[in-house]
Amino acid sequence: MNRRELLTRLPMGIGVAALSHLFGAETKHGIPGLPGLPHVPPKAKRVILLHQSGGPSQMDLFDYKPEMKKFQGVDLPGSVRNGQRITGMTSGQATFPVASSMFQFQQYGQTGTWVSELLPYTSKIVDDLALIKTVHTEAINHDPAITFFQSGSQQPGRPSIGAWVSYGLGSENENLPAFVVMVSQAHALNTDQPLFSRLWGSGFLPSNYQGVKFRASADPVLYLSDPKGITKQNRRSMLDAIGKLNEMKFKQVGDPEIETRITQYEMAYRMQTSVPELVDLSKEPESTFEMYGPESRKPGSYARNCLLARRLAERGVRFIQLYHRGWDQHNDLPRDLALQCRGTDQPTAALVADLKQRGLLEDTLVVWGGEFGRTVYCQGRLSESNYGRDHHPRNFCMWMAGGGVKPGVRIGETDDFSYNIVKDPVHVHDMQATILRCLGIDHKKLTYQFQGRHFRLTDVHGELVEPVLS
Repeated sequence: MNRRELLTRLPMGIGVAALSHLFGAETKHGIPGLPGLPHVPPKAKRVILLHQSGGPSQMDLFDYKPEMKKFQGVDLPGSVRNGQRITGMTSGQATFPVASSMFQFQQYGQTGTWVSELLPYTSKIVDDLALIKTVHTEAINHDPAITFFQSGSQQPGRPSIGAWVSYGLGSENENLPAFVVMVSQAHALNTDQPLFSRLWGSGFLPSNYQGVKFRASADPVLYLSDPKGITKQNRRSMLDAIGKLNEMKFKQVGDPEIETRITQYEMAYRMQTSVPELVDLSKEPESTFEMYGPESRKPGSYARNCLLARRLAERGVRFIQLYHRGWDQHNDLPRDLALQCRGTDQPTAALVADLKQRGLLEDTLVVWGGEFGRTVYCQGRLSESNYGRDHHPRNFCMWMAGGGVKPGVRIGETDDFSYNIVKDPVHVHDMQATILRCLGIDHKKLTYQFQGRHFRLTDVHGELVEPVLS
C-alpha cells in the first residue's frame, strides 16, 4: 500500500477530507500539493513552457558561427563529426557539405548577445533572457527526443513534467486545471511531426494530474457544455448523485482512482464558468492585440495561445504548455524557418514583455526551445539560396526568463561548426532539474513509487544549472 492509499483509507484521513471538500464549501486557496513541498523557497509559482516542436536551427537563430562561411560547401571534416551517429535520412549521402547560415546576425542589448535577423522582437528582450547554447540530448529522432524532454524517458509511459509539477505543488486556482496545454499549427509550408496526447499525460500518476488540452473551437474543452435540455441545476443534481455512488464505492475498495474521478467531475463543473471567462478576450484593450501581433485574434494560433498563457498565469494555473509545430526543416530551411519566426517571434517576445509589465515575470518562469537542434551540414542538395538540415542532438539552444533565473546570463560554447560542445554542457535532465528548482522543488526528492521502484522526472541523473539560478 502506498502513502496515498493509506491516507485515503483512514477514517479521518486526507481522502475523506478531500471528499468533504468536494461536496462542501469551496476554498479560496486552490488545491494543495504534497506535504513538505516546496522543498526550498520558490522563486517561481508557475511555468510557461514554449515548446517549438521539430527542432529549431540553433546556428540560424542564436549560435552565431561566422567562421562557417570559410567552409561553405566543403565536406564536414571527419575530425568534427568524429564518427558520431547520424539519422537514416542523411546516412546515404556521399558528402556532408557545410551550409553556413544565410541570415545576418547582430549584437543586441547591454549583454551584446548575437541574434539572427529572423528574431527582431526577441532581440528587444534579449537582456531578460538566460540563453543556454549547449543543451544536449540522447535521442536523435523526434518521438523519443520530445518524449525524453517532456517526461525524462525516451520510452512512453512516464509522467510529463507538467504532471509532476501538478502532483507536487497542486493548484492556486481550484476552478481551472493545474496543467493546461495548447497546440498551434505550423507556419511553415512543409508538413511536420505529429504530437501525441501522452506528451502531457500523467503516466503512472493519478489521472487528474494530466494536462488538459484547450482547443481552438467553440468549446475549448471537450464535453464542457451541457447537452440541450440539461440545466445547470440538473447537472448539479446528477453530479451529486454520481458523487454519492462513487463515495460508497470508495469506502468499499479505497481505490485512489475513484477519488480522482470525483475530482475530475467537480473540476469540469466549475470549469463551465471559469473557462468561458478565460477565453473571452473582449475586454482586452486594442494595445494588447497590437503587442501580440495580428494573429492574436485568430483562435488556435500561436499568438492567441501566448495571450491565453498570460491570462492563465494571472489566474494561478501552475503549468502552462504551448506546443508549436513546424520546426523540422530537412529542406527549404531558409523559406520555412523565416515563416516560423514570422509567426512566433512577436508573440513570444510580447508574452515576456507583457508578464514583465504586469509584475508577473518575477514569479513566472518562461522556457523556450525544442527537442534538439540541426546539423551544420546540408541535407539534400546545397545551393546558394537553399539548404536543409538534419536532426542534431549534440547541442542546441534554449532560453529561460523570469522567476528564479538571472537575466542576461549566457551559458556554454560550441565549436566553429556548432556541432560539438566545448564548454559548459547542459543535459536535458539538467534543464528539468533547474526548472523544478525554480519552483522550489528538489528534483531528487519529488518521487512516486510504482511497481516497486521510486521514480522521478530526472531518473537517476540531473544537476542544477547553477549559473542560471538567481
